[in-house]
Amino acid sequence: MAVAGQDLVFAVNGERFEVLSVDPSTTLLDFLRSNTRFKSVKLSCGEDKFVNFYVYLFLSEFVCEYSINSCLTLVCSINGCSITTSDGLGNTEKGFHPIHKRFAGFHASQCGFCTPGMCISLYSALSNAHNSKNSKSTPHYLTASAAEKSIVGNLCRCTGYRPIADACKSFAADVDIEDLGFNSFWRKGESREEMLKKLPPYNPDKDLFTFPEFLKEKIKRQQRNVLDQTRYRWSTPVSIAELQEILTATNREGDRGLMKLVVGNTGIGYYKEEKQYGRYIDISHIPEMSMIKKDDRGIEIGAAVTISKVIDALMEENTSAYVFKKIGIHMDKVANHFIRNSGSIGGNLVMAQSKNFPSDITTLLLAADASVHMINSGRHEKLRMGEFLVSPPIIDTKTFLLKVHIPSWAASSTTGFLFETYRAAPRPLGNALPYINAAFLAVVSHDASSKGIIVEKCRLAFGSFGGYHSIRAREVEDFLTGKLLSHSVLYEAVRLLKGVIVPSIETSYTEYKKSLAIGFLFDFLYPLIESGSWDSERKHIDGHVNPTISPPLLSSAQQVFESKEYHPVGEAVIKVGAELQASGEAIYVDDIPSLPNCVHGALIYSTKPLARIKSIGFRENVAPIGVLAVITFKDIPQMGKNIGYISMFGTGLLFADELTICAGQIIALVIADTQKHADLAAKLAVVEYDLRNIESPVLSVEDAVKKSSFFEVPPVYYPEPVGDISKGMAEADQKIRSVELRIGSQYFFYMETQTSLVFPDEDKCLVVYSSTQAAEYTQFAIAACLGIPERNVRVITRRLGGGFGGKAIKSMLIATACALAAQKLQRPVRMYLNRKTDMVMAGGRHPMKIIYSVGFRSDGKLTALELNVLVDAGIDVDVSLILPLNIVNSLKTYDWGALSFDIKVCKTNLPSRTSLRAPGEVQGSYIAESIIENVASSLNMDVDVVRRINVHTYESLRKFYKEVAGEPDEYTLPLLWDKLEISSDFKRRVESVKEFNHGNIWRKRGIARVPIVYQVKNRPTPGKVSILRDGSVVVEVAGIEMGQGLWTKVQQMVAYGLGMIKVDGSDQDLLERIRLLQIDTLSMTQSSYTAGSTTSENCCEAVRLCCVILAERLKPIMDQILENARTVTWDMLIQQAYAQSVDLSARTFYKPESSSAEYLNYGVVASEVEVDIVTGRTEIIRSDIIYDCGRSLNPAVDLGQIEGAFVQGIGFYMYEEYTTDGNGLVIEEGTWDYKIPTIDTIPKQFNVQILNSGHHKNRVLSSKASGEPPLLGAASVHCATRSAIKEARKQYLSWNCNNGDCRDTSDINGFELPIPAIMPVVKQLCGLESVEKYLELKTYP
Repeated sequence: MAVAGQDLVFAVNGERFEVLSVDPSTTLLDFLRSNTRFKSVKLSCGEDKFVNFYVYLFLSEFVCEYSINSCLTLVCSINGCSITTSDGLGNTEKGFHPIHKRFAGFHASQCGFCTPGMCISLYSALSNAHNSKNSKSTPHYLTASAAEKSIVGNLCRCTGYRPIADACKSFAADVDIEDLGFNSFWRKGESREEMLKKLPPYNPDKDLFTFPEFLKEKIKRQQRNVLDQTRYRWSTPVSIAELQEILTATNREGDRGLMKLVVGNTGIGYYKEEKQYGRYIDISHIPEMSMIKKDDRGIEIGAAVTISKVIDALMEENTSAYVFKKIGIHMDKVANHFIRNSGSIGGNLVMAQSKNFPSDITTLLLAADASVHMINSGRHEKLRMGEFLVSPPIIDTKTFLLKVHIPSWAASSTTGFLFETYRAAPRPLGNALPYINAAFLAVVSHDASSKGIIVEKCRLAFGSFGGYHSIRAREVEDFLTGKLLSHSVLYEAVRLLKGVIVPSIETSYTEYKKSLAIGFLFDFLYPLIESGSWDSERKHIDGHVNPTISPPLLSSAQQVFESKEYHPVGEAVIKVGAELQASGEAIYVDDIPSLPNCVHGALIYSTKPLARIKSIGFRENVAPIGVLAVITFKDIPQMGKNIGYISMFGTGLLFADELTICAGQIIALVIADTQKHADLAAKLAVVEYDLRNIESPVLSVEDAVKKSSFFEVPPVYYPEPVGDISKGMAEADQKIRSVELRIGSQYFFYMETQTSLVFPDEDKCLVVYSSTQAAEYTQFAIAACLGIPERNVRVITRRLGGGFGGKAIKSMLIATACALAAQKLQRPVRMYLNRKTDMVMAGGRHPMKIIYSVGFRSDGKLTALELNVLVDAGIDVDVSLILPLNIVNSLKTYDWGALSFDIKVCKTNLPSRTSLRAPGEVQGSYIAESIIENVASSLNMDVDVVRRINVHTYESLRKFYKEVAGEPDEYTLPLLWDKLEISSDFKRRVESVKEFNHGNIWRKRGIARVPIVYQVKNRPTPGKVSILRDGSVVVEVAGIEMGQGLWTKVQQMVAYGLGMIKVDGSDQDLLERIRLLQIDTLSMTQSSYTAGSTTSENCCEAVRLCCVILAERLKPIMDQILENARTVTWDMLIQQAYAQSVDLSARTFYKPESSSAEYLNYGVVASEVEVDIVTGRTEIIRSDIIYDCGRSLNPAVDLGQIEGAFVQGIGFYMYEEYTTDGNGLVIEEGTWDYKIPTIDTIPKQFNVQILNSGHHKNRVLSSKASGEPPLLGAASVHCATRSAIKEARKQYLSWNCNNGDCRDTSDINGFELPIPAIMPVVKQLCGLESVEKYLELKTYP
């Protein structure tokens, strides 16, 4: 049916956009970033974890509003919509929105890359609350719970989430404002009224946006909102008949007719799109597919209805069937709110049916006996959910889903009705695929004679366990039906279930998933046996309460000390650019507009660890669309070298030559007209390998030992042993010998992936914009690769969207590849790695194998530790040679008596590992704490006592750290240990944990306290301060701002330094005059790199010295003015200095004294956790941190660094799996399978105290580092988890003893808790068969 088509018209932040032609696969993110000035929408994962805009849709006389994800939403789908981004909420021109101001004031932005998305998520919650004022079921104000939950789907790597949660909750009407965290609006002790007055005011009538009138009028004039099908290849049918006609027509067109049905297009977040579709068909406007109908028989939901609307319908107050509510509650944990806002229920079901997507929804509907209605070649078909799942795939066929029907269920007068749903996932509030999900329905009745419960009927559905689709456990259902429930019946049922849950061969954690299924069934039925009655709202034994009850809010406390001695240094000044970051106006490399003729690159990498490269081509020998060139090592100039990076230890290859030496190595750079085409071409690349006469690769440290494949560590980087190991072992009462530990890797997960932009400049020069921590080294690498002078390479870096060490070395490869292509093609070249490629190449933290022997006395005092450590460095040296020193420095946290070690840095055919926040130190901390735990277990002593016994005295500290230990009054660790014991109420909570464990079978708690000792080193650092004619100040430093607050501290230091001139006027005025400049390697030479936690203080000292020089130059001028005037203002002083040609630019090169360049940082952390024995999930109930910052340069910045580092450490210890396959290729591909901490996984109570320890004469204004050391404190979470597991094992062993299988008690303590301690690992150590053993005990007492 021919329909007159319209132009694609929509609004962005109130501005009209008309697009006359566009590829229908273009996402809104691509369009906004390429065709508008709005840059707050960021690309991080390209999946579904970052909301970044808000949609207004005008329907008849009302406006529908929701937040969705721009990297998945197709631009054609927003025809007639109004889009609001964070830079539309507010900006530097029209003023910042209250959201932006509060995010800045609560110090809730560090690198800033995720902040605009966070702001939009909060805006969405505020708008929803305002729009619900006429709703009876929803509060008309934002609740604290809703505010906190608004950012559940967003990821942040820097802040630790606590300040973000506080910024969000500041808008909640029911929040206790005194519970909000440290901020720059008020100070402790002010009244509630004063606090409220100082918050940036929020008025929903003014601060919420409305639909543009011009767009309303356009929509009203149009009969149908249909795009021109020829120009856009986008169809918008409004009836089933029209959809069928389109499908029939497109099928007749052959290849041109390859079409895709879409609603929200969210499926590409999981299944990356490689097909080129000839047409997209938007089915969201078909009434029959967009309706929701309810009657006595149940509820009908159109296939195109979004999951959010499905949840709303199921949860409506007038819906009496609690099955619907249970389903709605569970669906609220599917994906995240902005995916649910656009993804359809039909899309979810079709992905599950046709692509084996691990769907929760199919499991829920299967248990509820739902059915689906389809149109198949014009015929209407109805299938029950089980039949639908096993029918032939319907995707890319003429068959489409029409609607879903969920029947009503209710109990009779003589029966009870139960329905419960379950999911075990790495994150409790969703945004993570489950290991397994389940939904159970049962009709039960009382047995009068036994007073027990009979199962009249049941439906038991399981999904996402590694089968091809959700299934019903029919054998178990048949077994239970008609049975009187008892321990023996349930025991037989779970044994039967074990044979039903059969994951596929390639599925991981198969036994764990079976155990979960058994645990869920036990949780569902066991309360009926115990109570002899039913209660649909009962509390379950694994803690699954009626999920309508909101989870407890996060709580926190911060104690910081602001000093005015060096005003404004020492004060909690808001981070430089925080509001810019919140609005999205802060410029990152990929925000720089493309120049004319700019091309884009993507990397082709090896999938083999060691092989000859025969050829590089593309599938079907046809270059994909848009491809312009393929760059390899052969394109390196004759005068250049195949160098991709330069470090202090050597160089690494840019490209593989004839031989690829590790999986993930760059083979080629494909150049195309767009980033999308370049990425697609890289996916379609075909590399032919030749494995003949190739020796076997080194894929493990054991292989490296066999082949003596090691990097030589220079003596200066190899630590010295401490004490006499033979004597120490001889003094030991007991010894533990040859214990093996293994440590895995961790990925950086910076929000901004590796990116670079290079354009040729005049006179054979290159201008390079790189997201790098090492601009100077990047300059060196590019010059060496291209064979040109370093003066011809200008590297500029303004800020990073996170670094954590991952952009020190690895970023050079990206910049150098772009530079090579730019020089060859004489065109601007840019590249922004997709998340998968970034993960493949990143290398990450160093894996290790450790074998230790330790000696100790009967009282717990250590006497000797001997270690053999094999560090997997990968194929290149990178910076791996610093690892031995860092590992040992961290191990020295405790007084071992004597310490001896053999540390080998292994060269393997794996991607080269690199520095990741606390490189080597965090591994050393894990080794130390594992040994302490083992010693305590061997002695049957309280591990906290063993730790305290072996915390250093000042004398032993000097023995282990020598001069680095500093003066006696600088050693604050014993003080911190005692202070935390009091502030965290540690002793009482230890007893409380014991009581809890005694009274709970299926949940166990643990608590642990660990010390932090962390060695850092100051480095030579340049700085430059220049005063302009109007009195404003520009500053250049060697450090790069990447979220750590470097610019902020430097700004404060310059204000302090210039403030020493003592002119009249406001100090705040001077602070606001200062501007920090981006690093430019042709201006700021000898800039080295930004790493090691001390760059901020180094830069501060460099600019302080500059200010001293300027003050000396200005003093004579000031004295002259004072001869004729009573006061001198800053402007007067600078104008006179200019008039007298005083040099007002000073550059210095700060070189720390070698005797005091290194120093120790101290902290103590206590954490309490609760482990669910049924699922293995660990919840962090509380963490208390006390950290010595010396005299903090900015306590707000340091507080953020402490919290962020600690939460990143939680990721390392508890969540993040970064693994490789048999070829050494990284397995994890993005946010679907790599889980960093989220707001629902951080400590529920998070308390941080910054100790101001007074003066440290050798430090920069007595300050100390905060960027890396607190990460080591996350070991407390791991140790507390171990403690809880120990209690679970003790209980498990007692059940075995009762069953006649009594084992040695060493089974309780004799275990190692691996890293990361993910749910399957914890569950396995607690006992995979705990439910069976318990039932066996009850059945056969």
